Amino acid sequence: MTTAFDSIDLSGTPLSNRIAMAPMTRSRAGAGATATELTVEYYAQRASAGLIITEGIQPSVIGQGYPDTPGLHSDEQVESWRKVTSAVHAAGGRIFAQLMHAGRIGHPILFPDGLVNVAPSAVAAEGQVYTAEGPKDFVTPRELTGDEIRATIDDFVTAARNAIDAGFDGVELHGANGYLIHQFLAPGSNRRTDEWGGTPENRIRFAVETARAVSAEIGAARTGLRLSPGNPFNSVSEPEDGLEATYTSLVKELSALDLAYLHVMEVGPVRDLVTTLRGSFNGTFILNPATEGPTGSDALALVEDGTADIVAYGALFLANPDLPARLKAEGPYNTPDTATYFGGTEKGYTDYPAL
Repeated sequence: MTTAFDSIDLSGTPLSNRIAMAPMTRSRAGAGATATELTVEYYAQRASAGLIITEGIQPSVIGQGYPDTPGLHSDEQVESWRKVTSAVHAAGGRIFAQLMHAGRIGHPILFPDGLVNVAPSAVAAEGQVYTAEGPKDFVTPRELTGDEIRATIDDFVTAARNAIDAGFDGVELHGANGYLIHQFLAPGSNRRTDEWGGTPENRIRFAVETARAVSAEIGAARTGLRLSPGNPFNSVSEPEDGLEATYTSLVKELSALDLAYLHVMEVGPVRDLVTTLRGSFNGTFILNPATEGPTGSDALALVEDGTADIVAYGALFLANPDLPARLKAEGPYNTPDTATYFGGTEKGYTDYPAL
C-alpha cells in the first residue's frame, strides 16, 4: 500500500514524501517586492515537505493583489529568490513558485499612479481588501483587451522563466480562489462574448493558453496548476450546474499538455467532482481537502486509498515546520495561531486570508 511517507517522482523531480506545503500568503516581502532573510528562514525550516509551494508571487506589477507580496518580474526579485531556493535545496527540499495574478482583487493604491486593476470583465468583486491605509472597497476593474490578454499570458511566461532562473524546481499557476485565472473560468466575473468568454470552452481558454505557453517556455514537467471548483472566495460565482462541464473540459485540455501536476483545493461538497477530475487527469494529482479547521493526520488516508497522489497541508505547516515527522509520529502538534495564519499580526492584517 502506498502511503504519504513514500517517495514519488514528480515528472522527473524526485520528492521524498507525498506531503506538500500548500501556498499561503504571508505579506512579508521587502523593498521592491523582494524575498527577505525571513523568507529564506521560513521556507528552509519547512524543507522536509515533499514539495513546498510558495505563497502567491505576482508575475507583473499589475498582478499584485495585497500589500507586501513578492514578485518575480525584476532582476532584484529573481536574485532575492535565489537565496530561498538555495536554502531549501541545501536542506534537501523541493520548491515550486506559485505565480498568482490577482486580477480584480486588490486596489489601485498598490500600483504606481494611473494603474487600475484589470479583469476579464468590468465587474467589481464584493467586499474589501486590506491595505496599508486600512480596508478599502474593491474597485471596478478595467476589462482586458484581446491584445492585453495575450500580453498577460506573456507576463506569466516571463515570470516562469525568472522562477527557473532563480532556482525553483517549477511553477504552479494559481487558477483558484477568485484570482485572475479563476475569474476567467467563472461566468459571474467573465461576461465576455469573444473567444475568451461565454461558453465553457471559451472561458477555459485563458487557463489552457497560459499553461500551454508556460509549458513551452520551461517544460510541462515543471508546470502545475491549482484549481478550486465552486469556491466562492473573492465573490466568484460559478453555478453548481455548470461546474462539471467547465472543469472536466478544462482538465481534458490540461491532460493533453502533460503537466507535472494538478492541485485541487476542495471547498464544500465537491468530492464527486474532485474524483472525476482525478480520474480525468493523466499526471500527479495533489489534493488540499476540505476540512473543519486545519487539515489533520486523517488526510493521509487520501493517499492510501488513491484519492490523491499527494496531500497538501496549510495552516498546520505554519505551526509545525517539521510537519512530516510529526505526522509520522502521530504528533504532538502545535496549534496554529489563527491571527498569524491570516497574514501576520506584526503588520496588522488580522483578517487577511492566507490563500
